[in-house]
Amino acid sequence: MSMQLTFLGTGTSVGIPVIGCDCAVCRSPDPKDKRLRCSVYIRTPEMAWVVDTGPDFRTQCLRENIRKIDSAIFTHPHMDHLTGFDELRRFTVEIDHFMPVYGTPECLAVLERMFNYAFNGENRYRGYLKPFPKPIHGPFHLGETKVTPLPVQHGKVDTIGYLFERGGKKLCAYIPDCKTLLPRTMEALHGVDTLIIDALRHTPHPTHMSFEESLAVQREIRPRQTWFTHIQCEIMHAVEDPKLPPGVNIAYDGLKLEWAGE
Repeated sequence: MSMQLTFLGTGTSVGIPVIGCDCAVCRSPDPKDKRLRCSVYIRTPEMAWVVDTGPDFRTQCLRENIRKIDSAIFTHPHMDHLTGFDELRRFTVEIDHFMPVYGTPECLAVLERMFNYAFNGENRYRGYLKPFPKPIHGPFHLGETKVTPLPVQHGKVDTIGYLFERGGKKLCAYIPDCKTLLPRTMEALHGVDTLIIDALRHTPHPTHMSFEESLAVQREIRPRQTWFTHIQCEIMHAVEDPKLPPGVNIAYDGLKLEWAGE
């Protein structure tokens, strides 16, 4: 294995089932219709990291039996991507064990404001979260994986997706929240093997891509495989997944993708 990606969550900001909703999807017994907040866990031979820590992060770690996280990277400072941040404390138990935390300067500023007790340097005890902020200003490496930030438009907050490359190969792009992909991001995506992209629902939304908008990106980029994520309860997996073109599918919580080594 060169890289493995696990979908910790594939749902919209309120998750599915939605509180107080009695629609067919929220009442569905199909596990693929149970969607926690968006996050992925990535392992390579040399290290492991998580992309975003939403309010379901503890539950997701327990479900997937995650024992190792070496870094955390963030897409943007919205509630459904940040508020499980303190659960990273289980991965910085020792006094001298710090967690590198990557994000845009704006995103890190929000994290530091929300979790000041972790960042202020006064709580360096065993068992406490000890983050080490790493502002993103361009591509960086996690072990042997090159990570390139992909700027996208998503409402009024600075948001990025990520492109993961190993051995010069564009293995995967992860873009969970977007409405429009910038030209330089579209250019960076050409040649990617697997595209994971926001596809909220069929009907238009002001800050998220619809199925048709995401399919337009897929037709231009032409990856080997595309997975839709950040799904609303308008979408029932068993009904909608078979309707998609070949090479395009709806992701679901717990799904694992793997890329083989040389």
